Amino acid sequence: MDQQTLAMAAAAPEMDFSLLALFVRASLTVKLVMILLTLASFWSWSIMIRKYISFRAARAEADAFDRAFWSGEPLDELFDQIGPAPDGASQRIFAAGMLEWRRSHRHDGELITGAQARIERSMDVAIAKEGEALNSGLSFLATVGSTAPFVGLFGTVWGIKVAFEEIAISQNTSLAVVAPGISEALVATAIGLVAAIPAVIAYNKLSSDADEITSGYEAFADEFSTIPSRQLDA
Repeated sequence: MDQQTLAMAAAAPEMDFSLLALFVRASLTVKLVMILLTLASFWSWSIMIRKYISFRAARAEADAFDRAFWSGEPLDELFDQIGPAPDGASQRIFAAGMLEWRRSHRHDGELITGAQARIERSMDVAIAKEGEALNSGLSFLATVGSTAPFVGLFGTVWGIKVAFEEIAISQNTSLAVVAPGISEALVATAIGLVAAIPAVIAYNKLSSDADEITSGYEAFADEFSTIPSRQLDA
C-alpha cells in the first residue's frame, strides 16, 4: 500500500458525511439537482397544506349552505341575503342559478322559453369554475411525483461519472477515494424520492377529495334545478 493510499485511509474516518458536507463536496450539476428537488419538495408541501385547509373550508361551507338551503326559507330571500357575488363556492353556484332564473322572467312575469336549460347551463359553468379552482396546483404534485425520482437519478448518474473521473485522475481505486463521491451522488436520488413519494400520495388523496366535493356541487345543482322545473311544469 503506497503512501497516498495510507493517507486516504487515515483521513476517511475523519471525513464528514453529513448531508450538508455531502452537498458542499458535490459537483455543480449535482448541487443544482439537489437544490431543484428541495425547492420542489417545499413547494409541494405548501400546496398540500393549502389544499387541505381549502378543502376543509369548502366542505364546511357546503354543509352550512345546504342546511340554509333546505331550512324552508324562500329561495329569493336566501339569494337576497347572500347577494349575486358571495364568497362560498356553493353559494356562488346557487347565485348563478338564481341570477339566470330572475333574468328569465319577462316584465309581465312570464318565463322566457328555454329558462330551464339556461339555468342548468349557468350552474354547470359555475361548477366547472369551482372544480378548476379545487384542482389548481394538483398538476404540480403529479409532475413532481412522476419526475423527481428521474431527476434525482440523473444527479446520481452525473455524480458517479464525476467520481469515476476523479478516480481515474488520481489513479487510486481505494474505498477511501471511491466512497465520498458515490455517497454524494446517491444523495440526489434520496432527495428525489423524498420529494416524489409525498407528492404522489397527496395527489391521489387530493384528487379524490376534489372529485368528491365537485360531485357534491353537481348533486346540489341537480336538486336546485328540480325547483324551477316544477314551477315551469305547473
